[in-house]
Amino acid sequence: MNTKQLLYALVKFSPWKYLLYAFFAIAGWVLLILPAYFGNRFFDSLSNHAAANTVWGIIALFLMGNVARIMTNFGNFDTDVVFRNSIGLLMRKNMLQNILRKPAAKALPFSAGEAISNFREDVEEVTVFLGWAAFLDVVGALVFASIAIVIMMQMQWMITLVVFIPLTVVTFLAQKAGKRIDKLRQYSRKSTANLTGFIGELFGAVQAVQANTSERSVMNRFQMVNQERQDAMIKESVFSAVLSSVFTNIVDVGTGIILLLVAASMRDGSFTVGQFAAFIYYLTFIAQLSRRSGLLSAKLKQVTVSFDRINKLLQGAPKEEIVKHGPIYLKESLPEVPYVEKTQSHHLNSLLATGLSFSYEDTGRGIENVNLELKRGALTVVVGRIGSGKTTLLRALIGLLPVTKGEVYWNGEKVKDAATFFTPPRSAYAPQVPRLFSDSLRQNILMGLPESNVDLESAIHLAVLEKDIAQFSEGLDVKIGLRGVNLSGGQRQRTAAARMFVREPELFVMDDLSSALDVETESLMWNRLFTKSDDATYLVVSHRRAVLERADQIIVLREGRVVGNGRLSDLLESCEEMRQLLLEEMLA
Repeated sequence: MNTKQLLYALVKFSPWKYLLYAFFAIAGWVLLILPAYFGNRFFDSLSNHAAANTVWGIIALFLMGNVARIMTNFGNFDTDVVFRNSIGLLMRKNMLQNILRKPAAKALPFSAGEAISNFREDVEEVTVFLGWAAFLDVVGALVFASIAIVIMMQMQWMITLVVFIPLTVVTFLAQKAGKRIDKLRQYSRKSTANLTGFIGELFGAVQAVQANTSERSVMNRFQMVNQERQDAMIKESVFSAVLSSVFTNIVDVGTGIILLLVAASMRDGSFTVGQFAAFIYYLTFIAQLSRRSGLLSAKLKQVTVSFDRINKLLQGAPKEEIVKHGPIYLKESLPEVPYVEKTQSHHLNSLLATGLSFSYEDTGRGIENVNLELKRGALTVVVGRIGSGKTTLLRALIGLLPVTKGEVYWNGEKVKDAATFFTPPRSAYAPQVPRLFSDSLRQNILMGLPESNVDLESAIHLAVLEKDIAQFSEGLDVKIGLRGVNLSGGQRQRTAAARMFVREPELFVMDDLSSALDVETESLMWNRLFTKSDDATYLVVSHRRAVLERADQIIVLREGRVVGNGRLSDLLESCEEMRQLLLEEMLA
């Protein structure tokens, strides 16, 4: 789909809202015809020594026309907010849905800052174009000009034809400036995204900057990125201003020539005072149409750039996905988060992975030809040095990374799409670094699940969180701050654990979840888990001796490959890598 087709699809999403919106926008322009019409009658009446009541009647009609125009403008503003918010929300929802469909590591093709720029500036560019500030403004001005020109032709047809000269010149220049507009818009959008991304990363790394006394170097980097954005924005603004100035000056010169011709007509008596007043009034707005048309052409180029940038965010998805119609719930109640009841179809007997392989494009590291088998009720622990591929293995198995080779079988049946298959109640995943949100502790655990359908108290108990919650004056409703900043490292990890436990999955996948826990708390959590159920299946990353001794199976990784598999006692005899890892853990 090209840009015009995408815009048309957005209009079709809410056609009646847009028609109402367009009606008010165009009606506002059409009502501008009235002041000149009544002005013509008024001045001609004065020159003809008309009766006073006729003059007052014209004044009354003039005031009524202006009141109608004011009311129309209010309607225009109201419908503008509704329509632009509707299509903006639709686009952002479609963008977010496409991002969430992809494996987590491949969700964004570039920095989060640039993605935010897509959601904010690029969507806004599209919605503004369809609104009264761009497209409808020109359409309304065109309707006004069409009516005005008919009236002006009746006054003086030859001079009226001269009006089209500035319009033709402006249109030609706008087409010529299109490529330059594209380039400057892409440059300014890219620099804005870089700055937004840098600020986001900086906020998330304040402690690291302070710990390494890197404030000066970080500020130097910030100034450089900010300067790049400033240069880009200045270039785009200057070019737009120059283009607008050229359009305006061409129009003004044309207007001056037309006024000279009108003055000549007045001298020979072919133009009345009232006609002159009306002609000048109409000419002012028609001249603006030339400038608006040129700027609209430039805006269309900018909208094309915005659609192209959004399409890059979608990573190859058809452009139709950007404008795909669907519910947006502007006034309706939001639908409840679906709760999937656990059934026999979710039951896990065995999980088999064969030949799993994945490598990161930038480093080439990852996992290669990994085989593993999980039995129901077993605890499988993955160990290895930093960078050996432990986290990669867990994420590739459950679809958070797109494997390049390998297959996964659930109860003997091949899993076609791991990303959508390995979700509660089949499995739940707790990463090493918990992802918490600036909300209450309760909402961070439930994450949309209806509290009436789950055992929240049991999940909190399993995560050893009950004593911590008792210390909060607001209990579970305490606000944990941005990314859980108000919680300790151990509390954050146990909150992530409770989030996983409350879903009661068949398979628990835990990436070194207890790294920030003290030995006593970790031991208590494992004891509670094994006491609660003996048929839950666990796949975890851990180097703690207590966990390794409990494990039914330990998978030892080195440089992305399996170099050992078995129980701890067997591996200590047969696997040198296991012995070294355990020795290093004891020394630490």
